[in-house]
Amino acid sequence: MFNDIGALELLTLVVLAVLVFGPEKLPKVIQDVTRTIRKIREFSDSAKEDIRSELGPQFKDFEFEDLNPKTYLRKQLADGKDELGIKEIRESFDLRKEMADVTDAVNGRESAPSTSTGTAAAAASAAAGTPDLLKKPAQPAKDERPPFDADAT
Repeated sequence: MFNDIGALELLTLVVLAVLVFGPEKLPKVIQDVTRTIRKIREFSDSAKEDIRSELGPQFKDFEFEDLNPKTYLRKQLADGKDELGIKEIRESFDLRKEMADVTDAVNGRESAPSTSTGTAAAAASAAAGTPDLLKKPAQPAKDERPPFDADAT
């Protein structure tokens, strides 16, 4: 319950409690607080049991922590099931192939046949004469000027 409270915060709370309630009343206040926390836990546990009994026998393994989206996703992704199909989505997305298809469409060429691996797709696009957009262009020689387009300026 208090996992994120450090030693310094705990010491500060104790000193503040002694200052506010005084050393005579502090034990009584601590007993009242622990009694209240115990009653809240009992009430929460009984409410959970009532909900489970009302849901029926098919929900006997139901955990309220599963309603938290983070817990649900962590549990679903930790299992080897992959019901969401994330592995298929991750394997089907190939950036090089997508970029090659876009450049082929812009240049009006027929796209290369799809392959299953990224390196084979890069080799196929290189063989088809499509430029590799992920590769840096070669630097021109020092005395060579870049092309000048009078209409663009």
